[in-house]
Amino acid sequence: MSNLYVLYEHAAGYALFKVREFEEAGAFLPQVEQSVTDLSRFNSVVKLMGFSPFKSAAHALENMNAVSEGVLTDDLRLFLETNLPKDDVVLGVIEPNLGAAINEMVNINCQHTGVVPEVVRGIRCHFASMIKGFTPQSASVAQLGLGHSYSRAKVKFNVHRADNMIIQSIALLDQLDKDINTFAMRIREWYSYHFPELVKIVPDNYAYARCAQMIGDRKQLTAEKIPELEEFLMDSSRAVAIVDAAKMSMGMDISPIDLINIERFAKRVIGLAEYRLELAEYLKSKMHQVAPNLATLIGEQVGARLISHAGSLTNLAKYPASTVQILGAEKALFRALKTRGNTPKYGLIFHSTFIGRAGAKNKGRISRYLANKCSIATRIDCFNEAQTDVFGKALRDQVEERLKFYEDGELPRKNVDVMCEAVKEAEEVFKSLSKKKKKKKKRESEAGLNGTLETTHDESVAAETPGKKKKKQEMEGEEEPVENGVEAEETPGKKKKKKKRVEEADESNIADESMQQEMGVDEPVKKKKKKKKSAENED
Repeated sequence: MSNLYVLYEHAAGYALFKVREFEEAGAFLPQVEQSVTDLSRFNSVVKLMGFSPFKSAAHALENMNAVSEGVLTDDLRLFLETNLPKDDVVLGVIEPNLGAAINEMVNINCQHTGVVPEVVRGIRCHFASMIKGFTPQSASVAQLGLGHSYSRAKVKFNVHRADNMIIQSIALLDQLDKDINTFAMRIREWYSYHFPELVKIVPDNYAYARCAQMIGDRKQLTAEKIPELEEFLMDSSRAVAIVDAAKMSMGMDISPIDLINIERFAKRVIGLAEYRLELAEYLKSKMHQVAPNLATLIGEQVGARLISHAGSLTNLAKYPASTVQILGAEKALFRALKTRGNTPKYGLIFHSTFIGRAGAKNKGRISRYLANKCSIATRIDCFNEAQTDVFGKALRDQVEERLKFYEDGELPRKNVDVMCEAVKEAEEVFKSLSKKKKKKKKRESEAGLNGTLETTHDESVAAETPGKKKKKQEMEGEEEPVENGVEAEETPGKKKKKKKRVEEADESNIADESMQQEMGVDEPVKKKKKKKKSAENED
């Protein structure tokens, strides 16, 4: 009769339990289910044989990832070899993939059906009380920490391929378009009470908001403001027409308070329109980072809408070309299937320029061909490690050639030839990128070495300078007692002698000056001559 052991993987570590009376427990399965809730009865069924705690949170995460993928780690293998007997043994596991790996590597029969799930349920319920020094609170903390780290590791969020940012930005772009149109209509209605002729002269929403903010009261509009109007209208004739219409306008007068509110609202609309342009630039740069081939082939906004509708770039890459073709026209598709009518030929890809340029007969053909190329571009962007737009340019050229073929009958190049050329060009691009990366690494390493050398030089200088300073201080200290020490420790008698010496030196100087005056001013002349000679020598 084989003995049943159950392996339980907890956030704190691995545990091995022996199920007593295996055959009886298997025969009376309802009794096992009833004993799960009662700890005393469950202890009579199950006995703890060994427990191996994880060393750290990273170690626990590594082992749990291996268990979820059905891989036998070295720690688990060592734990099973030390705690399991070598006789006839059956090991109960929850993960069948892990059981297959254990059977292959360690040659142990594994079971994941029958009584094993119920026994594991009881172990999970009473695990904290079955391990010494383990509390339910510590068990919940370990499970929570491991759950968070496991989820973060499974998500594997990459900043450089954050298609979620594209989804959010294209949704915000569409919402801004709706809001700006609504607010612009409100400004037109509001300001038309005062200046109704401006609507026909300036049809653009953004330019109209700028004009309303700058003009304000139409009675104060003069020919001096024509250059300011020309700056954003980019048309001198329209600027002159606005000034002429303001002089003969049929609008009513408006109070200053109403004008202030109109100007504030126009300022908000202008700010939204400018932010919309900035968001479009952000979306363009993000698309060239995440999906450069798709953006080059079909455009940034259409590609972003495809990614948003699919949910992610990976989902879009998994779709077949037939699904990409009608993506965004699901209602029309199901309505056609229900009424047995004609199915739609295109969905979101209708906004691309290729379908608009094609003839009425060829719109369905070019949409099918374009969807095929879009699916290829998305798969390259999703699964290629280095990002380039080489394939997107080649695919776009193929669509252009197919358009010419439908119009003029000119035969396009074969797909194999185009892709071979694109692969060669991509390899050259990858080589240049790898060279640039190597140069950057060299520069960084050289900069790091220079920094370390400078720091070591500074440290050596700093280590040498204290010794030199000490020597200087010692030398000065030896000299100072001769000069300063005398001054510091002079007795009153010595001070009197010094005063007498100073007085005698002053008297001798006075006597010399009087002698010079009696002899005439010869010495100053000599000094002047010496100065002249020295000046001539310097020249």
